[in-house]
Amino acid sequence: MKETKDYSHIKGWGIDADPENEPTYPLKNYTGDDHARTHWDRPSLQVKDVEILHSNERPTISAVFGNTLPPKGLSGIVRRFAFRYSENRYRHWLPLLLADRIDVIEGLFDDLRHGHIPNIFAEKGYKARWKHDRNGVIKKAATVVVITSCLILLLRHGKNKR
Repeated sequence: MKETKDYSHIKGWGIDADPENEPTYPLKNYTGDDHARTHWDRPSLQVKDVEILHSNERPTISAVFGNTLPPKGLSGIVRRFAFRYSENRYRHWLPLLLADRIDVIEGLFDDLRHGHIPNIFAEKGYKARWKHDRNGVIKKAATVVVITSCLILLLRHGKNKR
């Protein structure tokens, strides 16, 4: 049998212990104050200064949104395509995943265009991976080498048959 400790010295302790005061049992006691707080002045909305993609299930954009990366390039085209469809469709989510992958490649080209050579080894965290999961890095590298070698051999074999 557990001993019940006395926590009554803590301010507010046991405030919800009274079953008559528990709001979910058996039904909420309606006091009329619940709707009194719905009369409020809506704050000003965030200014829309770039293209914002939003769900076609909502009539307008939300009051606050991110605008640091507006859709652009091929990834933007894919994102615009995705937002034509409902959020419960693969036609919405799969193109968004593809657009993220395309955006990474576009970012690499953008870095090169601006004279910055990306350090992919550092940016992908391989130093930490090597330190904490050396076997995983070796397995992944070996897998990439094997698959790449097989593809090269298949392509060469296909050219030799012609």
